[in-house]
Amino acid sequence: MNYSECIENARTRIGNYCKACPECNGRACKNQMPGPGAKGVGDTAIRNYDKWKEIRVQMDTIAENKPVDTSLELFGKKFKYPFFAGPVGAVGLHYGDCLDDVAYNDILVSSCAKYGIAAFTGDGVDSNVMVAATKAIKKTDGIGIPTVKPWNLDVIAGKMEMVHESKALAVAMDIPFLKNMEPPAGSKTVEELRQIAKMAGTPFIVKGVMTVKGALKAKEAGASAIVVSNHGGRVLDQCPATAEVLEEIALAVGDSMKIFVDGGIRSGVDVFKALALGADAVIIARPFVTAVYGGAEEGVKSYIEKLGTELEDTMKMCGVTSLEEIDRDCVWTRS
Repeated sequence: MNYSECIENARTRIGNYCKACPECNGRACKNQMPGPGAKGVGDTAIRNYDKWKEIRVQMDTIAENKPVDTSLELFGKKFKYPFFAGPVGAVGLHYGDCLDDVAYNDILVSSCAKYGIAAFTGDGVDSNVMVAATKAIKKTDGIGIPTVKPWNLDVIAGKMEMVHESKALAVAMDIPFLKNMEPPAGSKTVEELRQIAKMAGTPFIVKGVMTVKGALKAKEAGASAIVVSNHGGRVLDQCPATAEVLEEIALAVGDSMKIFVDGGIRSGVDVFKALALGADAVIIARPFVTAVYGGAEEGVKSYIEKLGTELEDTMKMCGVTSLEEIDRDCVWTRS
């Protein structure tokens, strides 16, 4: 199965909101998705996608002809590629009830681990979402990263017990303000994040950083990494795209913590661009949903191989043979 076949299969299974587009750009679904959908008119989700396309790669084939190494070492583990599947929760509501969170996480987490990457998993009001996610990660000997919502500290402590049981290689926390949540969830101070990082007992990733100021706060709180993310445009309209703020954030804190980025990254060429602007790795969410719905393990494999081949080809054509060689000179942007 290739990824195009996977998309065709997904269209018969994925529900009424997601359109399983050839490349997910936010235009067809806009703000219609009940959970993953964009806020307001969908401006931020579309901008995320568009701004990666405005960055161009610099071809340079006058270089030594040797094999390309796409591997990444992160948190004591070695991965085949510098991209990860993103967290998704309540898939039955958002993407179609032929899968629930238990089935989805079992397929995604195990498939990603098998084919050389790792999956971030989601959290939700339904406590079973986190239970299913951490159980799936435990089955892979910890090759996965649970994402915890910003509940109150007592609830977070309970979630961290599940993380520890799973032996996850790291744990992430979304930090948007969430309305009308029960139990309560919302913004966190630096001191609260510091307490949560200690609870984690494993590399702690703060997801949802869009400014240098925010990155410095995460660093002060003791985070091992951040995710430059506007949550796919789901929480605030009229935000800048992640591609527009990544470089300045990476320049500010990239020497002291790991930098992930998400939002509109859809190809191996986009992955290359993100690494050139200072990211250590990227996170891609919605296309992996299409992969699972359209082909289960085989669908996930097809998307990983598609991204990996595109990244390897781009590296070859831009004269680099390892991730460490990808730098700012590898891309062109408007001045």
